[in-house]
Amino acid sequence: MSGQPVIALLGRPDVPTDAVEEYCRYLGEALLAEDFELTIERVDWNATGWDRTLNALRRRAEGWHGAWVLVQYTALAWSAHGFPLHFPRILKSLKVAGARVGVVFHDIEPYGTRMVGGLRRRVQLHVMLKSLLLSDVAVFTVPMERVSWIKHEPGKGWFIPVGANLPTSSEANSRKDISTGGKLSVAVFGITGGKSGRWEIENIVEAVRFAASRFGNLRLIVLGRNAQSAEAELTNRLRDSPVELHVLGVLPGEDVVRSLSVSDVLLFVRGPISTRRGSAIAGIACGLPVIAFEGPETAAPITEAGLAFFSPQRKGDLGDVLLRVLEDEHYRTSLAQRSFAAQRQYFSWRVIAARYAEFLRRQP
Repeated sequence: MSGQPVIALLGRPDVPTDAVEEYCRYLGEALLAEDFELTIERVDWNATGWDRTLNALRRRAEGWHGAWVLVQYTALAWSAHGFPLHFPRILKSLKVAGARVGVVFHDIEPYGTRMVGGLRRRVQLHVMLKSLLLSDVAVFTVPMERVSWIKHEPGKGWFIPVGANLPTSSEANSRKDISTGGKLSVAVFGITGGKSGRWEIENIVEAVRFAASRFGNLRLIVLGRNAQSAEAELTNRLRDSPVELHVLGVLPGEDVVRSLSVSDVLLFVRGPISTRRGSAIAGIACGLPVIAFEGPETAAPITEAGLAFFSPQRKGDLGDVLLRVLEDEHYRTSLAQRSFAAQRQYFSWRVIAARYAEFLRRQP
């Protein structure tokens, strides 16, 4: 190995894309410059059952004595239905083997509504609190003061925002040199499934139709998760409007960069924007103004990027904000410049890897 070994330990994979695995891959590439070599390992509990899984993990962990193991936490990676009760057993097995354990919290808050959801929230909260106590280091992807369940942080927490799961490319820096046929393009990167997705589609269509009615012809580029499943509804709702629709689906990273590079603004309506929202940070990484709304996790440094905020409670506000960004070229350019600056200072993988290296270099 060319550097000090570090293990990224993942649970079951997500489909059709696994953003956590991509996160680890890009982090690993950046950590090479810090003299660390990150290897991705999986715990296939879903295929073998928990008892066999834990026995196998104990044997594997014998070779990780003294090494850092960064265990990636989302509730569904460690449980079929969001009840990750066995997750602390993973951490205990690693500790017994003598590994140095870090937990990377990609899920920051417990989730769930109604009766079953309320139980799910309590179980997740219990697991997260226990995991914080068992870990040597805990990485949070939003500022810790924005994490509701941390009351007395035991001095082991690190705030490290996520980066865009995209390759480094000069294409974003030459965005304005790409011919777009004179049309301005609005990008949407990912749509949530189910009821939330229907709300997102409704708001996107309403805003784009309004902007096109005032501004003229627009291009709407929809890519990423659930884009193709939303194509029929988008096509139907945009019929008889001066909007040119392109639905691209899930693409390789290079093609995502290319698609965002020909866009002029990113609409992010998948929830409040924050430093753990990789699909929003993808727009920032490509130098785009990002139209989004605020929530409990919205705080610096994401607020230093080129954000234009709308209120989801105010009817038509998304369309008004989109129209202003499209009509005012000076405003649009200033937002793009802020996104470029925030990417270099906070969200590049080089900066993220340097933050990881600070605690990875600590002696036991």
